[in-house]
Amino acid sequence: MAIGGRLTHLGLCVSDMERSLRFWRDVMGFALSSEFPELRVENEMADRLLALRGVSLHALYLERDGFRIELLHYASPRSPGAAPKRGMNDLGLTHLSVRVPDVREAMAAVEAGGGRVEADTVVEIDGLAVAVFARDPDGTPIELVLGPA
Repeated sequence: MAIGGRLTHLGLCVSDMERSLRFWRDVMGFALSSEFPELRVENEMADRLLALRGVSLHALYLERDGFRIELLHYASPRSPGAAPKRGMNDLGLTHLSVRVPDVREAMAAVEAGGGRVEADTVVEIDGLAVAVFARDPDGTPIELVLGPA
């Protein structure tokens, strides 16, 4: 039996909220959610739900194409450091995939916006880049795939 309900969002923990907002808004084309744009939390209920202690959390909800992400910045407790590199065969969520009209232009925009492109992953067909992996400023994997927007 399926649980029912509806999908709401995917959360991304970020080290710098302003930098991440600029990247996801200006480079990836997301906009603040009109339904539920922002949340600030500091209470015991958040500690319990998130299995952390002393939570001080700022969240921004962004939307694109009917898909919502939640940027999560923890003033407390701070993240222990840089995100570990995960293999595509590691269990759990692996990446976000975005169709783009021009892979090379998208690669340039990602780098100009503070992300990075994994140049060794570029797939070309007849000299045309059709797919590549990139990362947001905190290392979240993003697959850029040639296709209609």
